[in-house]
Amino acid sequence: MTGRTYGQFCGLARALELVGERWSLLVVRDLLLGPKRYSDLRQTLPKLPPSVLSGRLNELEKAGVLRRRVLPQLDAAVVYELTEYGRELEPVLLQLGLWGARALLDPAPDDLFTMDSAILSLYTMFRPEHAAGVNVSFEIRYGDLIVHAFVDDGALKVAEGAVPGADLVIEAVGSMMPLLSGRLSPLAAIEAGILRASGDLTLLDRFVDLFHIPAPPAPVEGLAVR
Repeated sequence: MTGRTYGQFCGLARALELVGERWSLLVVRDLLLGPKRYSDLRQTLPKLPPSVLSGRLNELEKAGVLRRRVLPQLDAAVVYELTEYGRELEPVLLQLGLWGARALLDPAPDDLFTMDSAILSLYTMFRPEHAAGVNVSFEIRYGDLIVHAFVDDGALKVAEGAVPGADLVIEAVGSMMPLLSGRLSPLAAIEAGILRASGDLTLLDRFVDLFHIPAPPAPVEGLAVR
């Protein structure tokens, strides 16, 4: 946490003082799936200057959001991991990510899409209320990135890598945002070349029902900011 404060006796203001600095929440995001070394964070956040990364790690450690731990291996590497207090940010970040995803368009040429982003995006979009009694496995391929997702009666487990015998395999050729936001049906997405699929193709409708991004709100016309 920096020395700057909002001067407000307010929980939200305090939260922003703790994790509201630029890059801080992305550092937390990248630790949600497990501990990482400094070099791992440099790889997943390549546009973050090393000096700023070190500063953010120190600030988050002082705030009790993360801690350092020495691995028991021979190299005695130091990793950063979220504390219990830091892990309480998980539902907040997933909900904030879903809110932000509603404003995503096509990725820019230099936009980075990491394995952690691929995994967390599925947790972000998952609708457990639509998964009661559902037992299905998906494999999703984003170029060289491959993740799998198991849905088991309302629960979701996502991890890296292929899964033998997945019920449905989806290969994202282009941005899947039109499909996941409901702007395109699965059939239209295939015809448009956005995705390819194999396995039980009848599960495509189930996939977009389980993983969904609400459409962005319509712009309000006729209002001027004075």
